[in-house]
Amino acid sequence: MSRVMVSEHIPDLDLITYYAEKRQSPFSAVSPWTKIAILFILVVLITVTRNLALLFITYAMVLGCYWYAGLPVKKLFHWYTIPMIFVISLVGIMIWSEPGIPLFTLPLQILPLTLTDQGFILIVTLVIKALISITYSIFFLMTTRYEYLSGVISRIFPSPLDQIFLMAYRFLFLTLAMTGQILKAFRSRGGGVIASMKNQWRLFAEIFGLVFIRSFEQAERVNKAMLARGFKGTYSTNVTIPAPGFLGYGVIITMAIFVFVIAIHSNNLW
Repeated sequence: MSRVMVSEHIPDLDLITYYAEKRQSPFSAVSPWTKIAILFILVVLITVTRNLALLFITYAMVLGCYWYAGLPVKKLFHWYTIPMIFVISLVGIMIWSEPGIPLFTLPLQILPLTLTDQGFILIVTLVIKALISITYSIFFLMTTRYEYLSGVISRIFPSPLDQIFLMAYRFLFLTLAMTGQILKAFRSRGGGVIASMKNQWRLFAEIFGLVFIRSFEQAERVNKAMLARGFKGTYSTNVTIPAPGFLGYGVIITMAIFVFVIAIHSNNLW
């Protein structure tokens, strides 16, 4: 756990990096190209299908791989909190307009809202899709060394997008560390995050403004330090990325064919 972790509901980047660099699992030796190809295939799968049974099976398989890799499942469930709040807040309006069998009605004076079975299925479907993408993304980050990750990014994205992506990823560490330090100082002076939010919105606005100001200042100091060490504007990587083996190619091709069939018959998979 990071010494400056902001909340247990926010992914701990230091912990993710520790697992990626220090811990060995059966998936650590798998080629990064295989894992990123599977990530792309999973994104296509959850985009083209709304079949709940298939989505639940996919989620169970991804979660099983996460557990088999020896990664912290309890923390993963904590990390689900903010993405789930985001998904539910976006779908919260859509579910009331879905046709179907009414389940219950909110008797509002202006416009009564009715939740149907199709609205309930919609929110469950979108939540499962979000869980699949979140779980596999964290699994990918926690089983792939950073030098391989940076190598894959530099080969996939054109310049300067690859540099922006890599720098933004490292900048997250600065922002979260700065946030943790400020909140720790706030708690040490008797402040409580939940209790104080109700009455001190201006204070918290100042805290988050201070976080970004100081983070940018820190980023500027990091940039000057990099320039002093010979940085020329390009973060180059010369690492050799392991290619997918015979089994890796087999898994990629099999999953791609399966998703292609699902995409063709997606209208029949409800």
